[in-house]
Amino acid sequence: MQAPSVGGIMLPRGNGAKVRLSRGASLTDFAEKINANPASLVQVMLNLGEMVTATQSVSDETLELLAGEMNYVVEIVSPEEEDRELLESFDIEFGEDEGGEEMLVARPPVVTVMGHVDHGKTRLLDAIRKTNVIAGEAGGITQHIGAYQVSTEVNDEERRITFIDTPGHEAFTAMRARGAKSTDIAILVVAANDGVMPQTIEALNHAKAADVPIVVAVNKIDVEGADPTKVRGQLTEFGLVAEEYGGDTMFVDISARQGTNIEQLLEAVVLTADASLDLRANAEQDAQGIAIEAHLDRGRGAVATVLVQRGTLRVGETMVVGDAYGRVRAMLDDKGNNVEEAGPSTPVLVLGLTNVPGAGDNFLVVDEDRTARQIAEKRAARERNAAFAKRTRRVSLEDLDKVLKAGEVQQLNLIIKGDASGSVEALESSLLQLDVGEEVDIRVLHRGVGAVTESDINLASGSDAIVIGFNVRAEGRATQMADREGVDVRYYSVIYQAIEEIEAALKGMLKPEYEEVELGTAEIREIFRSSKLGNIAGVLIRSGEVKRNTKARLIRDGKVVAEDLTIQGLRRFKDDVTEIREGFEGGINLGNYNDIKIDDVIATYEMREKPRG
Repeated sequence: MQAPSVGGIMLPRGNGAKVRLSRGASLTDFAEKINANPASLVQVMLNLGEMVTATQSVSDETLELLAGEMNYVVEIVSPEEEDRELLESFDIEFGEDEGGEEMLVARPPVVTVMGHVDHGKTRLLDAIRKTNVIAGEAGGITQHIGAYQVSTEVNDEERRITFIDTPGHEAFTAMRARGAKSTDIAILVVAANDGVMPQTIEALNHAKAADVPIVVAVNKIDVEGADPTKVRGQLTEFGLVAEEYGGDTMFVDISARQGTNIEQLLEAVVLTADASLDLRANAEQDAQGIAIEAHLDRGRGAVATVLVQRGTLRVGETMVVGDAYGRVRAMLDDKGNNVEEAGPSTPVLVLGLTNVPGAGDNFLVVDEDRTARQIAEKRAARERNAAFAKRTRRVSLEDLDKVLKAGEVQQLNLIIKGDASGSVEALESSLLQLDVGEEVDIRVLHRGVGAVTESDINLASGSDAIVIGFNVRAEGRATQMADREGVDVRYYSVIYQAIEEIEAALKGMLKPEYEEVELGTAEIREIFRSSKLGNIAGVLIRSGEVKRNTKARLIRDGKVVAEDLTIQGLRRFKDDVTEIREGFEGGINLGNYNDIKIDDVIATYEMREKPRG
């Protein structure tokens, strides 16, 4: 049924009907769903004060605005739901174990170590794996996500545990949350001398949101001022009650540095898993799981650390990981040994992917290369559309002119390259959260894994962007090209440093704020007429100092009678001078302004830039 016209355009009326659209959909996608002409929707948007092309990805708010105007209800499909529908179109069930109970076998628990920065997470993993991870880390902070499997003996039976190691700073909230989603149990590390800190609570909330059991490792019991009992008391306030206090949370006092009670901690993890979780999976089906980390290796191409959650992954199978796909050329375990297959809860490094997937992307094994390519391409297109929609600034016709006049909205364009997708993602999300007011906008034009290349420099020079290299350098002729084009390339190995420098740069881009500073006042005692210069005021400097070429205003009987004057001439007796200080007399010429009287006050001032907070 044709609608009463919207702005003179006849359109179908929705009468409250629901329209399902994916994030980053265009007006053409909307038009197809409601059987309308895309050009007419463009016209409606113009009438609503927004300039949008028919094929441009638009934000959720824009879609909702348009739908509301035509009496439709837009339902934005979440990326997870969209992905499920995409896989269903290929008859693939993701996240479900196939077969009945008889097909399920026990699998090791997957554990994430969480806690406040400097409370000893990496050192604990180090003690568990008995290898030194810290030595290779810049600033002693974990920069990458890795996964490791260890074995321990519980009740005379060998039990395996898989550890996921996530970056440990508050900036990586998104990744820690993601780590918790792939996790069965969280170990919360709390230093016995510091007690509960802000990030401890943040990590605790992530674990609770992911609905995973928590084992508390009270670390640094060998340090002066250690008080494990205090830690137990503090955590009681957050709902973690120790078993010895009648609760159900296991607390283990450890020293990661001395290696004290590490076995007891592993045993607590296994016992917690047995008591609260049914950890079983079908090992016979096609493998499915999650990518924990991925990076570009100079010799081996795109490599990804994946955690198999169900099924068994074998060399030679075709897999899709996020928007990457490929045939598994080789698999390595956490010690660097080649393996032929990996069962549930096993982390392996996979070689043979077309490109670098993102940390947290799910993976699945499919029968044909063609299917893998189609799924990967559709995921990539969806990501691209969502990114475009997010990047679009809503500009109405009223303020379009203002925004286009340079200076109304300033933008810092960035290109981020790093050694691993987890680090790049963490750095990008941290930078986008920087808050320096509404005048300056951060825009990440491109992010990727690998060295800074000539194409990055090309993109940067064409869009006035700064290139950030995180644990990578420029390759080939990219450095010379950057020098030639005047592109600013910054290299970092610690994420905080990058965040601080970019924040400082942003504050520098803010329009300067000026404040008026009074320099001096002069009282007119006499007026001299000059045929060449006009009226010259004979003055006594009452306060401060009066300088030549500064701004001035004329005050008569306490009221300002003239603004925006300039001290054009300044004399003492017969000499031209640049300044006259308080208590001295002199002559002032205000240029073309001659309306001065005895007892007038000339106040001089300058505009000084206010430092930003």
